[in-house]
Amino acid sequence: MATVFQHLLLATEHSEFDSGAEALAMALARRCQLPLAGVLPIVSNPEFEAAAPALATRADQQAAARIAELHELAQAQGVSLAMQARRGPEPHEEIVDEARARGSDLIVIRRRGKRGFLANLLLGEMVSRVVAHAPCSVLIVPRGAAMWRQRVLVAAEPGAQGQRLVDLAGAVAVECQLPVTVVCVAEPSRQAEARAFVNDSVQGLQQRGLTAQGQVLAGKPYEQILQAGRDNGADLIVIGSRGEVPLARAVIGGVAQKVIGLSEHPVLVAHTP
Repeated sequence: MATVFQHLLLATEHSEFDSGAEALAMALARRCQLPLAGVLPIVSNPEFEAAAPALATRADQQAAARIAELHELAQAQGVSLAMQARRGPEPHEEIVDEARARGSDLIVIRRRGKRGFLANLLLGEMVSRVVAHAPCSVLIVPRGAAMWRQRVLVAAEPGAQGQRLVDLAGAVAVECQLPVTVVCVAEPSRQAEARAFVNDSVQGLQQRGLTAQGQVLAGKPYEQILQAGRDNGADLIVIGSRGEVPLARAVIGGVAQKVIGLSEHPVLVAHTP
């Protein structure tokens, strides 16, 4: 995948919930012979820290210890890791700002951590905000997930964004020498358009030397995408953060939320202009 993504950023708090993302980010860096950058966000409240400086010092010490452990893990796997902590009131802002500062083209992050009162039931609030505001693609990794080895499934709709998703999935598949399934979930009135899009997409992938197939499905999009992934043995799903219709503000769409939250495998959310 070295020709797909060149600047990897691991976002982690080095908790038990981050183990899958950490392992996959290091495996990806090792496979592609790329250096790996990392950011560990620390929640910061200046007023609270002024009143209790010892707690802020302890947080810094804990972050330093976690970063040292991550460097040891990376060194053991032959991965060059440049890891740093960033302090701020909103962890997702620190991750997004680090990605911008480094020119990252892929953020690797866990699916969710501990469920707080305001946490989304399927996708952690911090992760959801990273996906919504990231300047690049985001790979969301369940705790027990591993590097993909079987099939790439891309869920796309007719249109320019859908074509970019298919192109990205094809690039990943070429690098990993994997087959691709193109899925489009469409209303009955758009089945013909969806079928033409899927057929063209499959033909384009096959012209790149890939084994590819397509499916046009009907029903609840997230259910159909997840079922298609299971039926086809896909261990990587590629989706967009929202549909072809632009939204008034940067949010992650409901379909993407549910696919990410319920998938057993990593989900690559493509950044599209």
